[in-house]
Amino acid sequence: MIAEERRRTADLVESLSPHQLATRSLCGAWTVKEVAGHLVAAVAASGGAALLLVVRSGFDIHRANARLAARMARRPAGELAALLREHAEDPFKPPIVGYPGQLTDLQVHGQDIRRPLGLPHDLRPDRLRISLDFLVGGRAVGFVPRRRPAGLRFEAADLDWAWGDGPVIRGTGEALLLGLTGRRAALDDLSGEGVAELRRRI
Repeated sequence: MIAEERRRTADLVESLSPHQLATRSLCGAWTVKEVAGHLVAAVAASGGAALLLVVRSGFDIHRANARLAARMARRPAGELAALLREHAEDPFKPPIVGYPGQLTDLQVHGQDIRRPLGLPHDLRPDRLRISLDFLVGGRAVGFVPRRRPAGLRFEAADLDWAWGDGPVIRGTGEALLLGLTGRRAALDDLSGEGVAELRRRI
């Protein structure tokens, strides 16, 4: 699943115009191309270069990650796509978040790219369920603060998936995925008495 998502992301990145690549994504201040750079850096950056950036960033992982993404994004889009394909089947399994974390990273960042460009989400239901289970399962370190979903019930309108007890938040699986990971752009696509609380927590 991860390998195929990397290849699909490569196809997407390669298809975008310079204007689309320069569009601001849903992921903080990153452009679409910087999001692609982040996804490439996760599999193609050398360990030594990454460690050096961590040191130079005062051991701030998030800051180092942003700098690495920006550095990788200086490459042509075609090269980023080629690197994603070349490393599509990289077997590295991150600690704590494991393979579900990698799959979720690809799916969430895919929407960070697609939504601002008005492109259909193109998510696979079986993979989306894995990511939704991961995000509420307590191992999503760096994805979802533990308190964000606590005491709320999430119900997917287009998938056989629901989780939690409390005020209901209902929407498509894609909107739930983005809401759980703190993307405010998806909140208007959600309904239910729990949405106001989710908005406050984000």
